[in-house]
Amino acid sequence: MRSLRWLGNSRHSSIPAWRGAASAGLVLLGLSAGCGGGQPPAAAPCAPGEPPATVAAPTPAAPTPAEADAFIAAFNAELTQLLDESDRTSWVKATYITDDTEALEAKAHARLMEFLARKIKQARRFEGLPLRPETQRALYLLRYSTDLPAPHDAARRKELAELASKLEGLYGRGKACSPKFKGHGKDKQSECLELGELSEILAKSSDWELELEAWRGWHGISREMRPMYERFVELGNEGARELGFADVGEIWKGRYDMSAAAFSADMDRLWGEVRPLYEALHCYTRKKLRARYGAEKIPVGAPIPAHVLGNMWAQEWTNLYPLLEPYQGRGTADLTPALRAKKYDAMKMVRTAEGFFTSLGLAPLPQSFFERSLFLKPRDRSVVCHASAWDVGLSGDLRIKMCIEVNQEDFVTLHHELGHNYYFLYYHDQPALFQSGANDGFHEGVGDTLALSVTPKYLKAIGLVDKPEESPEAALNLLMHRALEGIAFLPFGKLIDEWRWDVFSGKTKPSEYNAAWWALREKIQGVAPPLARSEADFDPGAKYHIPGNTPYVRYFIARILQYQFHRALCKVAGHTGPLHTCSIYGSKAAGDKLRAMLELGASRPWPEALAVLGETRLDASALKEYYEPLMSWLAQQNAGERCGW
Repeated sequence: MRSLRWLGNSRHSSIPAWRGAASAGLVLLGLSAGCGGGQPPAAAPCAPGEPPATVAAPTPAAPTPAEADAFIAAFNAELTQLLDESDRTSWVKATYITDDTEALEAKAHARLMEFLARKIKQARRFEGLPLRPETQRALYLLRYSTDLPAPHDAARRKELAELASKLEGLYGRGKACSPKFKGHGKDKQSECLELGELSEILAKSSDWELELEAWRGWHGISREMRPMYERFVELGNEGARELGFADVGEIWKGRYDMSAAAFSADMDRLWGEVRPLYEALHCYTRKKLRARYGAEKIPVGAPIPAHVLGNMWAQEWTNLYPLLEPYQGRGTADLTPALRAKKYDAMKMVRTAEGFFTSLGLAPLPQSFFERSLFLKPRDRSVVCHASAWDVGLSGDLRIKMCIEVNQEDFVTLHHELGHNYYFLYYHDQPALFQSGANDGFHEGVGDTLALSVTPKYLKAIGLVDKPEESPEAALNLLMHRALEGIAFLPFGKLIDEWRWDVFSGKTKPSEYNAAWWALREKIQGVAPPLARSEADFDPGAKYHIPGNTPYVRYFIARILQYQFHRALCKVAGHTGPLHTCSIYGSKAAGDKLRAMLELGASRPWPEALAVLGETRLDASALKEYYEPLMSWLAQQNAGERCGW
C-alpha cells in the first residue's frame, strides 16, 4: 500500500529554470567568443591561421539568501505543472496497462526525472548560506527528494524511465498457469490465474501441493525482470553519484532528519525492541503448522516454508487466524463474515472508512474522489490492483486505486488508504515541497492507526455487529488477529530495504540477488523458500515494491508509529483502561489533535510533528503495551517448545 505522488512517493524541490539556462549559455559563449587578443566577436570570420580568441565568462555573483527563497518558490510552481502530466499518465498506465500507456508514462517520468536531477544540482550553490528556517528545510528535502535519481545523459535517462514503467507493467500483467489451477479461479475453466486468485488459494487452502504450485507460479513472473532490474540499479546509481551520493540507498536513508548511518542504527534498535514479540508469535505459529502438515514438512527449530503462511510473501499471517485462534468462536476478530452478512459492497466499505474520519470532525472527501477512483477490478483490461492513494498533481484531486473485495483485509486497507488521502487533504495549503508526511512512515501510519480503533464498541456503533462479545477471551482473539498483521509484518518490513541497500551499494552483486534475498529472509524473518531456488529466479521482483521502486522501510516505521499515534490520541480522547480496548471513533478532541499534525506536512522535522501528539521519540513501548496480554498468553503456549530458527 503506498501513496503515489511525484515520482515514487518522494519529495522534490529545485531552483528557477531560467538560472540553469542562463548559466549554460554563458559557458558556451566563453568557449568560442571572438578572434585573437580577447576582442569581442567580429562580424567577419577570423583570418586564416589566426587562432580563435576566448572571452572568459563573467564570474557568477555569490548566491544570496533572497535568491534561495526565490529558487524554492519558482521550483514549487514548476513542479506542480510537471506533476500534473506525470500523475495523469501514471494513473492511466496503472488502470489500463498497454505498451502505449507504458511508453507515455515513461516519457512523462523522464521529463520529471530530468527536472529533479537538474534542480537538485543547482540547489547546492546555496549550501552554507544563512537562510530562513523554511528555506533551509526546503533545501534539505530537495536534496533527498528523488527515489529514482536520473542520469544527466538523455539516452540513459530515457532508458531508466522506460525500465521503471516496464518493470511495473510486468508485475501488473503477471499470471501463472497450471492444470492444478483449474476450478480455483473466477473462470472455473481457466488454468491461468492472476495474483488475487493465487493469493486466494494461499489464504484458504491447506493443500500443501496446491499452495506450493500457486507460490511457484507467481514467483515465476519475475524472472524476466532480473536483467532489467540489474540495469535499473546501474542507471539509478549513476544518477545518484552525479548528485553527490554514493548510491541510491544513501538517498533513501538520508531523508529522515538524521545521517544515513544513524538511521540504519535506529532501525536496528527498533528491531531489537520488537524481535522478542515476533519470535514468540513465530514459535506458536510454527507449532500449529507442524500439527497441520507434520514434522517432516515443518521441522522443529527450522524456518517456516514461505508458502504455508497464508500470504504470497509471508508478510502478514492473518489468513492463518482460524488455525491460530486462541479461543474458538469468541468475539468478532475476523470481520469478513459480518461484512458479508450485512450486505457490504465495495462502496459501502469505502463510505464506512470515510465515516470514521468524519466522526473525528474531519471533512468529507470530495465528490470527485468517488467519481474518479478505481474501486473494482475491470473485466476487460489489466490494471495494477495493488492498493494506492493519489493526489493527482498535488491539486486536491484525491483518488484511490484498488480492486476491492468484501473481506477483513480490504476493510482495513481502505482505512489505511484513506489515511493517505486525509493527509493529502490537510497539508494541501503547504507549498508543494512540504506536501508530504513528516517522514514516509508518518504517511503510512495514519490509516493504520485508525484501524486499531475497530473495537467491539466501534463495531456496534456502526451497526456491523449487533451484540459484540466483550470478554478477556474475545480480547485475546482480537489481539491475535491484529498481531498476525502488526507483529508478523515487522521483519519483512525491515528486510526488503536492507536487501536493496546492499544491492545499491554493491555489497550484494547481481550474481547473488536471489541468494542474498533468501539469506536475509531466513536470518531476520525465519522464513525459507519452499523449493529449490537459483540465480535464474528473481524472487524479490514478485513483491510489488521492488519493480515499483517504492522504499519499504517506511512500513516498518509505520507499524511502530501507529501504536504511538494510537496511544497519544487515546489519551486526548480521555480513554482509561488497557490500550487495546480504546477506540477514538467519534472523538472530536482526538480529531483536532490529529488534524494539527496532518496540517504540518513535511514543513517541520518529524520529531516536532510527533511532539504535536505528545510523543517524544520513536520507540516500541506503545506496541509492547498494546500486545502485553497476548505476549503473556503466548509465553504459556510456547512453554517447552524450541523457539527460534
